[in-house]
Order: sequence, then structure tokens, then C-alpha cells
Amino acid sequence: MEQPGPESDADQPEGPDPELSATMGFSGFGKKARTFDFNAMFEQTRRTAVERSRKILEEREKAAAEKEKELGNQLGVDNLSAATPCPVGRTSSRDSASCESEDSSDDELIGPPLPPQGSVEDSDDELIGPPLPPGYEGSDKDEDEDDNDNIQEEDEDPVKKIPDSHEITLNHGTKTVSALGLDPSGARLITGGYDYDVRFWDFAGMDASLQAFRSLQPCECHQIKSLQYSSTGDVILVVAGNAQAKVLDRDGFPVMECVKGDQYIVDMANTKGHTAMLNSGCWHPKIKEEFLTCSNDGTVRTWDVTNDKKHKGVFKPRSAQGKRVIPTSCTYSRDGKLIAAGCQDGSIQIWDRNMNVHTKFHCRQAHAPGSDTSCLTFSYDGTILASRGGDDTLKTWDIRQFKTPVNSVLGLPSFFPMTDCCFSPDDKLLVTGTSVKKGHGNGKLLFFERETFKKVYELDVTDASVVRCLWHPKLNQIMVGTGNGLAKVYYDPFKSQRGAKLCVVKTKRKERQAETLTQDYIITPHALPMFREPRQRSTRKQLEKDRLDPMKSHKPEPPVAGPGRGGRVGTHGGTLSSYIVKNIALDKTDDSNPREAILRHAKEAEENPYWVAPAYSKTQPKAVFAEVESDEDEPDDKPEWKKRKI
Repeated sequence: MEQPGPESDADQPEGPDPELSATMGFSGFGKKARTFDFNAMFEQTRRTAVERSRKILEEREKAAAEKEKELGNQLGVDNLSAATPCPVGRTSSRDSASCESEDSSDDELIGPPLPPQGSVEDSDDELIGPPLPPGYEGSDKDEDEDDNDNIQEEDEDPVKKIPDSHEITLNHGTKTVSALGLDPSGARLITGGYDYDVRFWDFAGMDASLQAFRSLQPCECHQIKSLQYSSTGDVILVVAGNAQAKVLDRDGFPVMECVKGDQYIVDMANTKGHTAMLNSGCWHPKIKEEFLTCSNDGTVRTWDVTNDKKHKGVFKPRSAQGKRVIPTSCTYSRDGKLIAAGCQDGSIQIWDRNMNVHTKFHCRQAHAPGSDTSCLTFSYDGTILASRGGDDTLKTWDIRQFKTPVNSVLGLPSFFPMTDCCFSPDDKLLVTGTSVKKGHGNGKLLFFERETFKKVYELDVTDASVVRCLWHPKLNQIMVGTGNGLAKVYYDPFKSQRGAKLCVVKTKRKERQAETLTQDYIITPHALPMFREPRQRSTRKQLEKDRLDPMKSHKPEPPVAGPGRGGRVGTHGGTLSSYIVKNIALDKTDDSNPREAILRHAKEAEENPYWVAPAYSKTQPKAVFAEVESDEDEPDDKPEWKKRKI
């Protein structure tokens, strides 16, 4: 036989191998896999979609043409042709052809006739609905203009920005509140007074009872003259009647105390610190570690919190004759480059912070000689200096022309060496307080316009002098310290932020009587241990433990009224059955023989001894008792003593 060639193999029909199908167990195993051309499939799908969409469009065009014919028959062809006339003039054949084509296309319009064309402004002016009444046009514009006018009036009238609609009263004590301080964020207020106390008030932590969370005496028996938070609010400067200023942290713990100088050295510049009573002090507005103090030793000194061994710089104010004068108030400028001091001779002297030899500005007759200038403060723009004098005046000075005051007001009584003044946050008003004698009226808070020094507003505070005032720029609230131990906070619910608004909405907490000690405790630290009394502790912790005990904290059952409930019988015997049960329970009479009651358990104890007899079973001798004969069995001849019973 001839061998099959390759051509013969190719001629054989391709198909599944029956042997291989039988081996694998299912038919069609050897078939060739079908291949798919995705590009051809996508092209076929695209053509089908195009044809289908074309048919749909043709159907829609036919339907639209039928509607146009019907509409044209109803409205008339003349109206449609008149709506779009062909332009008049010299026209070419091409233009006429286009015009005819447009006419033919316009004949086939859909819907109602087009509205008359107009400008966008005309369409905006057309209003929907009935015509407006006369005088109503432009009312929206008028309202906007009125709102703008009101806003401008509020901006122009600073009196409307004064937050005086509401107030709260913080009771510092019974003596004058001579110092106020508020941290930069406005969260905490500190007050100091003539009673040597410094109290801490936390607006967020207080409730409506308005109680201070801490009270301390940082300078023992010295009146507090000035309190101020640093620019960062983490430390507090305390200036009291002693010669050493103190720096406390936010919680009242000491951080630094200035050193006291040598009072026997003539030149005060050679001493390390102040040698006489302090009068005032303040922090540097930019450098958080530096602060300023002035004293009766005739010096103004700068200090660094990190160095309590010596002052940082010394400024010595001098009179016109070159003699030493006492500075009664001092302050930094807003940028911290200038240091100003008001002196007892009535002068105001200003130095460059980096040059302590000669003054940069000075005015010898700023206030009356011999009066204490109680306050100096710079405006927020740094150009105006306000001074509150002990001669009952308030003056403003332009440091660029420091010889004469810009404005001044007379007749403002001041009985305290720390009566101050301050500028409003918008720098348009100047605020100060007045002093009154006891029973001669109310102390007032006066508001003056900065430019004209016209009194624009006054506020009756209390029946005592107004010593301190503070207007916080972030809170927009005014703090006032009075001569009768009160610190008042004025605020407005809409114009003010946080501060007093946080604590007035909280309800008062219940007083805890258990926190007091049960009895007086005598402390004897050097007593011997055997004589030392145990330390007295508050009963609050014990009460808290008892509250957790379910037995001790169980509420006693109330007395049952009526017939009774829950298995308990009524106390008053409301029914006959309860009366009988109550009488049975109360009946304690026992009619039995007492001898039988005693010997009730004698037989059982003799047969089954449990308590006494087993303890003496080994050591107790057996009891020997004499036999007793009855009287009937005894003979008559026995003597009388033998007949007696044992």
C-alpha cells in the first residue's frame, strides 16, 4: 500500500476523534474552539444602532411635519409669512432664493406665534401678575439702602457698641477691688483687693452661683495693687504693697519672686531690686518673659521671669531740678518700644526701652504737682496716650506733640491711687470711673469720645466708687471693680462673645453639707504618737461608699396606710381581720406552768447531752443521790429527822 502523503492528510475532513471522545467520556472533545472577532462584533453593533436611530428620527420628522401642517391650516399661512418679511431693497437672485427658502421654512413652524423680540432689560422689567401699586417700585432697593444706612449709622455711632444690656456681679469680698486681670482668651478673670486676697474666676467652670474656684494671699498682709496676665496667658504678674513683685502660674502657684534691693545704697541703679513699696506693674506686649514695675524708691525697673536674682534694666525719673521723683504708674507702648511713667510731681516721662539714661518725651506739668497719676494707657493705634490724674482729670496726649494735651476733662473725682482708664476695642471711646463718698450717690462709668472728648454715655454701677475698669477686645465685655468689694461684668447677648454668657445659663449646683468636718480638729504636729489625735477627714468619701452599698442605701419601707398591701398588715387595723391579727401578735401572755416551762427540755437533755455534760464526761464524777422514800412507806418508829425529805 502507498503511504499517505501530506496532501492526503489535508484532504481528510477535520472532526472529532471518536477514540479520544470515548476515552474522555463525553462527545465533541476534539472539536476546534470557536474564535471571535471583537472588532467585527462592535462594528456590526454600531451599524445596527445607527440604522435604528435613523429610523426613529425619520418617524419623528414625519410626525412633526404632520403637526406643522395641521397648525398651519389653523393659524393661516399669511400670518406666518408676515412675521418674517424679506428685506426690502436691492437683492440678488441668491438673496431672493434664500428669502424664499426662509419663507418656506417659516411656513412650517411648531407651536404658537413667537413673542415680540426685545432687549434683555425689557424682559427683566416685565413682571408677572397684576400691576404693582403706586409707590411700590424700587422698594427692594430702598430696603437695601436703609439696611446699609443702619449699618453705617452703627459704625459711626460707637455708643451702640457698648455692651451694657446685661450684667453679673461677682462678690470678691467686703473691701475695695483694687486690681482686675483677664487672660487674652477671656476664659479666666482674677480680682485682687484691699483684703490681700486674689480670687480666680473661670467663666466656663462657674455656674449661676458665681463662685470663685480659688482664693489665695500671695503677698501675705499687703494690699494688691495690680494684676495682669502675660501676652500668652500662662503666667500672672502680682504687684502688691511690698517691694517684691511675684509671678504666678494660671492656677496661682508661685513661679518667680523678684529680689529685694539693698536700702542702704544711695544710687538705686546699683541695687538688685526695689527697696520700697511697689505702685504698679505690667507685662511687655511682645516679649512674654519681660515685665515692668515702679516703686517708691524712685525707679522703674524691667525684669525677666527667667532671672529672679537681678533686674534687667533701671529707669530713674527726675524732676526739673534733677531730683528723684516717685513714679506712681507705668506702662509699655503697644509695640513695646517705649516705657511711660507718671510721677508724683505731675510729670509724664517716656523713655526708649533700649536707652535708660535720658527721656525721649516728657511733659513736666501734665497734672497737678503732688497728685498721684493713677493710670497711663496707650491707644490701640499707638499714637495717643491717656492719663488719669489724681487731680480729678482725664487727659489724652499725642506723643508726637507731647507738650500740651489733645483733650482734657475736669471734675472726675478719684479717691484711689489705682483708678484707671481704658480704650474701647474700636479705639473710638475712652472709659473711666468716678469715686464717691459713702452715701453720696453712685459711682459711674463714663464714656468719652476720643476725638472730641464729649461724654456720650454714662453707666450707674453701684453705690460705691468705681476703681478699676477693663474692656476686653475679644469678649466685648466690660469688667468693673468697685469700692465695696464687687466685680461687675457688663455684656450683651448679641454683641458679646463667651465670658459671662457661659456661666449665666448654668443652674446652681446643690450644696454638699457633708463636705464639712464633723468636729473641730486640733493639730499637734510634735505630739507623741500615743497622744496624737487621728486626722479628721471629710465624711463625703464615706457617704459615697455607703451609697454603693445596697444594704445601707436601701430606702426604708414607708408605713402602711389602710388595710395593708404586699403581705404587710395595716398599722391602724382598717378591717376586722387585721385588728384580730394585730391583737393576736401583741398577746404575749403565757398561762402555762413555769416549772413545766423550765423542765420542758430536761428529759431530752438527759438522754442526749450536747452542751455541758460532754465537756465533763471524763473528769466529772458520777453523781450519787440518796433515794427518797415516800411518806406512806416510812414506818412510824423512825425518828423525825429521817422522815424529812432531802
